[in-house]
Amino acid sequence: MKKMWQLWIASALAVLLLVGCGQKEETPVKNNDNAQQETAVEKAEFPLTITDAVGNDITLEKAPKTIVSMMPSNTEILFALGLNDEIVGVNDYDDYPAEALEKEKIGGMEFNVEKIISMNPDIVFAHESMLGMGEAGLQQLRDAGVKVFVVKNAADFNETYTTIEEIGRATGKLTEAQKIVDDMKAKVADVTAKVAKVEKKKTVFIETSDVPEIYTPGKGTFMQEILNMLNAENIAADQEGWFKIESEEIVSRNPDVILVMYSYVDGIVESVKSRPGFDTINAVKNNEVVQVDENITSRTGPRLADGLEEVAKAIYPEAFSE
Repeated sequence: MKKMWQLWIASALAVLLLVGCGQKEETPVKNNDNAQQETAVEKAEFPLTITDAVGNDITLEKAPKTIVSMMPSNTEILFALGLNDEIVGVNDYDDYPAEALEKEKIGGMEFNVEKIISMNPDIVFAHESMLGMGEAGLQQLRDAGVKVFVVKNAADFNETYTTIEEIGRATGKLTEAQKIVDDMKAKVADVTAKVAKVEKKKTVFIETSDVPEIYTPGKGTFMQEILNMLNAENIAADQEGWFKIESEEIVSRNPDVILVMYSYVDGIVESVKSRPGFDTINAVKNNEVVQVDENITSRTGPRLADGLEEVAKAIYPEAFSE
């Protein structure tokens, strides 16, 4: 199974990632009445009206007690907010955290409308990348009286922060959401500070599918932003978006590092190294072909900062040797 990278590519190269950071609301000042103040703030959030990525207004009278998540990134956010008990249904591909595997499945890009309705959710968190293939099903849910919030397809770290805070606000967990965002920002700052000290910028090639159809991200993609943040040069930055590239072109561009961002091929690192002509590439000669967990770099949720760190360590391991 080609997991989510290949699933979205197969669905019209769907929406590849990451915008402006939403303004944070201040956390209540702690004093002897701290618990009462925090409770008052949460109650003051409801009823509330939130506007989703497609411009629909959803009004919630109180924090939802039953939630369906239709996208792995949504699910990771909801679990990080502490909503295990409230989550009643998840996407077939949801595998993190482990508790997600125990939840009722509602389908993938083709989801089971009747099953979702039968769960009687207070809110369904859909995703902008589902539009097109899934819009008819989402409308069926709306017509059945189900509240559907379409989460924006985050195009950068700032939009990811905003998404986390939006979901936190909608579920009465805004304080928890802000803590997640603060922790992510702290890790991002630490990682970028370390790689800023590297003396020689490396050239990088990223592939998200195996031969015969190797896909790579160019400029205007989430991965391009990550490489920019990490002081690394994308050898495919002369083209826009995600595109198919031939092996001969990779050889001619001679990257210092090759990042393999898929796990559906056993022994893929050695397979990449053994491709015809790849023995002349610096990344192969210097043993810098590295497999990176695609989920923590493609799912725009709380683990995204961990993904940034993993990519940084793959490119500049020396910056993290201390």
